[in-house]
Amino acid sequence: MMKKKNISASKASLVLFLCQMVSALDVPLDLLQPPTIIQQSPKDYIVDPRENIVIQCEAKGKPPPSFSWTRNGTHFDIDKDALVTMKPNSGTLVVNIMNGGKAEAYEGVYQCTARNERGAAISNNIVIRPSRSPLWTKEKLEPNHVREGDSLVLHCRPPVGLPPPIIFWMDNAFQRLPQSERVSQGLNGDLYFSNVQPEDTREDYICYARFNHTQTIQQKQPISVKVFSMDSLNDTIAANLSDTDIYGAKPVTERQPVLLTPTGSTSTKVELRGNVLLLECIAAGLPTPVIRWIKEGGELPANRTFFENFKKTLKIIDVSEADSGNYKCIARNTLGSAHHVISVTVKAAPYWITAPRNLVLSPGEDGTLICRANGNPKPDITWLANGVPIAIAPEDPSRKVDGDTIIFSHVQERSSAVYQCNASNEYGYLLANAFVNVLAEPPRILTPANKLYQVIADSPALLDCAYFGSPKPEIEWFKGVKGSILRGNEYVFHDNGTLEIPVAQKDSTGTYTCVARNELGKIQNEVQLEVKDPTMIIKQPEYKVIQRYGQVSFECIIKHDPTLLPTVVWLKDNDELPDDERFLVGKDNLTIMNVTDKDDGTYTCVVNTTLDSVSASAVLTVVARPNPPFDLELTGQLERSIELSWVPGDENNSPITNFVIEFEDGLHEPGVWHYQTEVPGTQTTVQLKLSPYVNYSFRVIAVNEIGRSQPSEPSEQYLTKSANPDENPSNVQGIGSEPDNLVITWESLKGFQSNGPGLQYKVSWRQKDVDDEWTSVIVANVSKYIVSGTPTFVPYEIKVQALNDLGYAPEPLEVIGHSGEDLPMVAPGNVQVHVINSTLAKVHWDPVPPKTVRGHLQGYKVYYWKVQSLSRRNRRHVEKKILTFRGNKTFGMLPGLEPYSSYKLNVRVVNGKGEGPASPDKVFKTPEGVPSSPSFLKITNPTLDSLTLEWGSPTHPNGVLTSYILKFQPINNTHELGPLVEIRIPANESSLILKNLNYSTRYKFYFNAQTSVGSGSQITEEAVTIMDEAMASRQVDIATQGWFIGLMCAVALLILILLIVCFIRRNKGGKYPVKEKEDAHADPEIQPMKEDDGTFGEYSDAEDHKPLKKGSRTPSDRTVKKEDSDDSLVDYGEGVNGQFNEDGSFIGQYSGKKEKEPAEGNESSEAPSPVNAMNSFV
Repeated sequence: MMKKKNISASKASLVLFLCQMVSALDVPLDLLQPPTIIQQSPKDYIVDPRENIVIQCEAKGKPPPSFSWTRNGTHFDIDKDALVTMKPNSGTLVVNIMNGGKAEAYEGVYQCTARNERGAAISNNIVIRPSRSPLWTKEKLEPNHVREGDSLVLHCRPPVGLPPPIIFWMDNAFQRLPQSERVSQGLNGDLYFSNVQPEDTREDYICYARFNHTQTIQQKQPISVKVFSMDSLNDTIAANLSDTDIYGAKPVTERQPVLLTPTGSTSTKVELRGNVLLLECIAAGLPTPVIRWIKEGGELPANRTFFENFKKTLKIIDVSEADSGNYKCIARNTLGSAHHVISVTVKAAPYWITAPRNLVLSPGEDGTLICRANGNPKPDITWLANGVPIAIAPEDPSRKVDGDTIIFSHVQERSSAVYQCNASNEYGYLLANAFVNVLAEPPRILTPANKLYQVIADSPALLDCAYFGSPKPEIEWFKGVKGSILRGNEYVFHDNGTLEIPVAQKDSTGTYTCVARNELGKIQNEVQLEVKDPTMIIKQPEYKVIQRYGQVSFECIIKHDPTLLPTVVWLKDNDELPDDERFLVGKDNLTIMNVTDKDDGTYTCVVNTTLDSVSASAVLTVVARPNPPFDLELTGQLERSIELSWVPGDENNSPITNFVIEFEDGLHEPGVWHYQTEVPGTQTTVQLKLSPYVNYSFRVIAVNEIGRSQPSEPSEQYLTKSANPDENPSNVQGIGSEPDNLVITWESLKGFQSNGPGLQYKVSWRQKDVDDEWTSVIVANVSKYIVSGTPTFVPYEIKVQALNDLGYAPEPLEVIGHSGEDLPMVAPGNVQVHVINSTLAKVHWDPVPPKTVRGHLQGYKVYYWKVQSLSRRNRRHVEKKILTFRGNKTFGMLPGLEPYSSYKLNVRVVNGKGEGPASPDKVFKTPEGVPSSPSFLKITNPTLDSLTLEWGSPTHPNGVLTSYILKFQPINNTHELGPLVEIRIPANESSLILKNLNYSTRYKFYFNAQTSVGSGSQITEEAVTIMDEAMASRQVDIATQGWFIGLMCAVALLILILLIVCFIRRNKGGKYPVKEKEDAHADPEIQPMKEDDGTFGEYSDAEDHKPLKKGSRTPSDRTVKKEDSDDSLVDYGEGVNGQFNEDGSFIGQYSGKKEKEPAEGNESSEAPSPVNAMNSFV
């Protein structure tokens, strides 16, 4: 939020207002004029009797006036009283009390008269009264014996002082007595008790009266109050009571409200307009009544109504006649209500509607003096001339009195005088002096010449032209040396001569001329106006929320007129910043380090120049965890519930969202606090459920967005009575740890759940589905009992019941448990294997009889392992794999098998104890698959037209190799591929010499193995044939010839020119065949998915590997044919290569992790030389 004000404009507005009221009639002091009283003492003047009395009366006039005084309506001759002096050139009286005078001797009504040859002005009637602060009269105060719950009024009755004293109640230690809705002080100073409580008993109720004028405090004798009840009445108190008092003493009972003040049902109140209206209602009753105020037939005035003294006092400020009416106070408690109506009448002392103003006339002119006032009742208007009632004043033919108006016609110099208007009614009076001064004077301008005015752009500019003349001069304004008269809506011309430019702009800057003329002459004056750019805050401070002990900064970046020097001041809550080194004021910011709670507030950046002021404010909210609650109170104690109430601590600017209630069991777990409940942050009471036989203490924690408060202080302790247990142990289970036992376990009750001493448990069990009686045993406060000698894995009905010294808990629920498990007895039978493809098989088995499981059936485990590879006939280390199939499944899938291999498997049943015996081993074989890539490919012995190829057989042949396929093609210098040649090589070969190749040519080779199923992954290699030596020799010879060198230079120059041309065209958007270049590197073929079996070909990890031609591919190692794998994924077990959820669903892959095939040999031979490249270029 930003506030901006123009200082010059605001000051000028005030000057303008005063000028309109005074300036045009303010006669320069060098001209003849009647007296004007400019200072006087107040009408009701209370003086300190210990100091000198100063009665002020100052006036101006030409010639300077003389002064005289009246006292109580008669002339006061100050020369006859040595203690009274008049200040030089003044009418102010000084009564020298400090030299032996007594103030009381000078009480009275004083009036001052200031007089010169042109008239006489008089002051108000000044009533002088010395202040008084009398002592309390001595009185014997009897002790007040009051029954608990009754009402009481302690009377103060202060001495009558002048002015009236301020009353307050304190104790002997000078501490103010606490007041509340129940106990409060009335407007008359008495102390009212709506109902007394035992804590009101004390002997030092003292009423004090402070007399501010004399700065003295008077003290009443202490008043004693003793509160009694029938239960606590003893002989000592009884001795101080009469028989009637004792007979009337009854137990404390609730009572409906009764008004202590005011009495009766109605009363009246008269208040004067403009004063503060105070209405009071104080009521007795138990419970303490609550007061409410209404205005009959209307609303209480908004913005002027306030409630004080716990709503017992209604306060309305600045009352007017509209506030008259009936005001009702209503006192209410739970038993009823009482009310009182106060009829308020607002009267009014006289107040001005139009006060008479000084009148300056030239000879022969006409004029009027108007005196209009109002009041209730309507005031009487009387006129005086030079202090004498106008009816007996010397006659003036130019003067005519018409009620509240005096009319002057064709005045002459002798018509000059001072007239007084008196408006009075029973509540007061108004007196105003106004002179008529008859002068003949040419114009004069009172504003200094060439006065400089500076204003801010877009704000009003007020150029003064204070003048005087008689007759009243006419005023005209001009701009510039030869400017024309100013007229139009853009200017405002005021009666006092001021020129107003409502919205000054930069082009308003310049010289302005004011001309004043009347029939006696003419005069002019120039003033200067400068319009400045406004000061602005372009970066304002922003609202900040900061946690306690943090750091915060407010920015205030300004822009201002370069000719003005700004000053920046930071305020906190409209006051100076604290004198604290944590506040760092920078050029454009304010930084507060280590923020504390007291830093919370509004921070304002105020920028001042000589012409304007601009400010911007931002609120800093310091938040923190709430303070802990306090004053915990337990009420409504019952066996199973209690009410807890508390007072919230300071929320530290972050609203409390909830309260957490915790309890401590001092009987069973002292020092350990448990969560009880929580309630919303708006709630400060809660009904808590209790358990028997617990010694409760409670504490409350407040929570806001910042965090949790510290815990409150613990409440008082509350011990609940013992009772039978309400609940039984939870989580009862029966699980055998051995084949011949049953272990019964449960969660023991906590201490506060025991409900009484001697907590024990009754453990009962019997075999299920057998007509057998319950076997029971009572155990101490433990959580386990072992039953021995049970049959293996038999179901039991189990229950555990709590009991204590007072009895049993309710009948517990029964649970089913089992005695201990033993290993399964038999293996699954009829194990069958169905091979789906080279990497996947399905296994089936018959379930074992349930009785042979001898425990909880958890599932079946399939053990399988590779015996040997059929292609190599060599055995290797046997690594068994395990798949687990949960539940009562009778089949499963075995993924990740190796092609062309012999496997064995067996199946076992699993329960909670372990695995049963294995089924007989079942042998099965996987069919052939496609081989892996050859283990390496080497190209050696390059000649002019041949290369030697050597390779290694596949690491995983996955079957019987039938042949190798070699494909190769040349690559020219532009990396374009030539025709593809394919050669089939017998499977027993491991090398090959390729002949009839082109010399100095790079070839790319693609090599893979085949089984009867299909081709495996391929590897690639590149190699280069060597160059012819004779040709190389001739090329060297040619290269050394001069003509060849020249030719090459010419060719190089042409190429350079062509390159430059191409470069220029390319920069203009030319295109080049990127796609064709990329296609040159494309593989000769792409292998698609096989159409006949729906499997995918596998691709080598080698970077240069590409398929050679379109055609079908056989499945690679460890792939699954679509038509052979109709089983759901749930058929796959848990093991090395896969996982299953609890429902048996498969998580993982069909096959094991794919191995990278090694690629030996050079990926490429070294690149050909430039000469070779030229020879091989096609």
